[in-house]
Amino acid sequence: MKRWSKLIALLVLVFGLINVAIGGTFVGVGVDKHGFLKSAMEQEKITLGIAVEGQALAADEVVDTMTEAQDAGDIVRGHRHGIAPTYGDLLGGEKFNPADLKQLSYAQAMNIENYLYLATASFGLTYLSIGVGAALILAGIALLAIAIVVNLWARRTNGEKMETTPASVKVKS
Repeated sequence: MKRWSKLIALLVLVFGLINVAIGGTFVGVGVDKHGFLKSAMEQEKITLGIAVEGQALAADEVVDTMTEAQDAGDIVRGHRHGIAPTYGDLLGGEKFNPADLKQLSYAQAMNIENYLYLATASFGLTYLSIGVGAALILAGIALLAIAIVVNLWARRTNGEKMETTPASVKVKS
């Protein structure tokens, strides 16, 4: 029994360490990519130049967070739908004509909208990566604690010697 207890404790310990390492990797990648996205968006300097009432985006504020990208994407989408409700309606059965300013504006709005929604999704993935990493780290710490408890329990139960001498028997005279 002693050998199995130590083996189980060792396996749980290894799995706990693996969880902590993988969790740390997830957190590191998430934080790194979040910083990359924020930096890339700050370099693009996308602003709407208008105050968005009740939303996170202030006038001339650079869009560089998930909420701001979502809000800005929604605004650009509304403006794009003001040009034409759908791409098919814009073209009216014809081919795209880059010389047509209305079609060109629609295409540019679609590109910016896609950029902003892609940024929104990417920020969401970085948050997911950080959250999963934190959960893996916590699970790893729990496994490490279980390994320690199992190891201590095995030492305690295997270290105690059972009483082998029979109890004294009183005989009535």
